[in-house]
Amino acid sequence: MPTRILPAAGDADAVRSITTLLSQLPDAEPVTPVADSTQLIDTLARLAAESVDELPEVVVVHERIGPVPALELIREVALRFPAVGVILITSDASPGLFSAAMDSGARGLVALPLGYEELASRVQAVAQWSVGVRRHLGHGGDVFTGVGGRVITVSGAKGGVGATLTAVQLALAAQASGHSTALVDMDLQSGDIASYLDVQFRRSVVDLAAITDISPRVLADAVFRHDTGIALLLAPGEGERGEEVTDRAARQIVSALRSRYEVVVLDCGARLDGASAAAVEMADTALLLTTPDVVAVRAAKRTVRMWDRLQIRKAEETTVVVNRHTRGTEIQPPLIQKITATPVAATAVPAAFKELQGAVDAGRLHELDNKSTVKQALWGLAAELGLVKRADGERRSGGRMRGGDRGSVSFRRRREAGG
Repeated sequence: MPTRILPAAGDADAVRSITTLLSQLPDAEPVTPVADSTQLIDTLARLAAESVDELPEVVVVHERIGPVPALELIREVALRFPAVGVILITSDASPGLFSAAMDSGARGLVALPLGYEELASRVQAVAQWSVGVRRHLGHGGDVFTGVGGRVITVSGAKGGVGATLTAVQLALAAQASGHSTALVDMDLQSGDIASYLDVQFRRSVVDLAAITDISPRVLADAVFRHDTGIALLLAPGEGERGEEVTDRAARQIVSALRSRYEVVVLDCGARLDGASAAAVEMADTALLLTTPDVVAVRAAKRTVRMWDRLQIRKAEETTVVVNRHTRGTEIQPPLIQKITATPVAATAVPAAFKELQGAVDAGRLHELDNKSTVKQALWGLAAELGLVKRADGERRSGGRMRGGDRGSVSFRRRREAGG
């Protein structure tokens, strides 16, 4: 049986060198190379969604892959696709890097410049390991879970446009529909999820920041199980501690959550830092909230352009959601779509703050009346994003799904509708 090998390298010369050598290996079947970390994860996720048998046995990652650093990318691949063996190609073959690569989940390391004998030996060993793991998964008690959970980030074009409200209601809709759901407050300096849901809990996302291997038990200790069933990972009570959550820590936390929950919703607020940037970059669906006024729409346009310049997210992979929409306003969703050059969600959230005020002031946003037009719109948005199971036509809470006749639209990155 041929060994399928997927090269991941951003440099064209490196791709040619790796592919040429791999094609000379006995029983090797190099597949089409990928150029960056996002393309690699998307490719593996697409293959895993079909079957674990469709995944390549070996992935070869070049040290200059981007935008996610090589070791962090290896850690995510090892966590999400445990039947794939990863080899790191690097110019630094020091014991320190070797140890760090093994800790990240790599199965081998090959030094540059590439040599046939060393590469052949390492590929053969890793391929044998991968086949053994798949044989075990096929007969053991643990079943390979494939692509992991959906990750949805909710960001605000500016403060006060409703990102937290949206994140909370999307998580409630997913949980009520039967999905295991985590809601994360990634607005690290001024997050309000705890206030909206009347929660007091001493642990926060900061408690996971310094942990290099987040086990299920460690993760369970850090989250708070809300009465609704949602797992909450809160922002720190002391805003200055948010700086402890680096982009690397954020990636590890998101990966750990994705492996445990079917839906992970992150409230990223309106402030861009390393942690929120990493979350948006990793997300399957990135929502950007705006209101239909000049200031907010201009802010949305600036955010979209900034994400694109920083290679966090392309405009066509960002979905804008219009909050506080009225038919009488001059700025309508089609104009916002034209200005921001992004897809705009079909569901617009109406301006009806009076419906919200009592629940917000009481910190009981999860008890918002099912008749609320805002709640109906946000749960309709959840359906549009494919976050709810609508086979029964009813929610567990007893409210009917608004927009249940709509087709479920999934904005999965690249491999699906591209929003």
